Amino acid sequence: MTDVDVRRTRNGGTAGTVELTEQTLEHYRLRAEVCRVLTDPKRLMLLTALRAGERSVGELALAIGVALPNASQHLAVLRTAGLIEGRRIGTTVVYRLAEPAIADACDTISAIVSRRLGQAVGPADERATNASLHAIQG
Repeated sequence: MTDVDVRRTRNGGTAGTVELTEQTLEHYRLRAEVCRVLTDPKRLMLLTALRAGERSVGELALAIGVALPNASQHLAVLRTAGLIEGRRIGTTVVYRLAEPAIADACDTISAIVSRRLGQAVGPADERATNASLHAIQG
């Protein structure tokens, strides 16, 4: 692959230049992969549930209302993308956010969706949802 120079027109008719090198293209590919992982509502729910800290697969499955095998499949996708990490405690695997900044990204997406729906939902509401999920665990 060779370096590519891409020109595009921005608002107001001014020209902006984006220089796409192999490294830049790879960066965009990885960004798209993270976004693809975030397209499933259950995965977003898992990320929300993990804001409070480490949780086992069973706790996460209960928190988001899915069967254990389904939660495990979604956790594997998140783990492969590098967004969460798992560690074994005896026979139990617990998961945590590997990239805590993903919570901020989810808050940004939530704010965009809320504006589109005409609602005022923000990070505080995400934390309230997480607190509700945590309360389910006891």
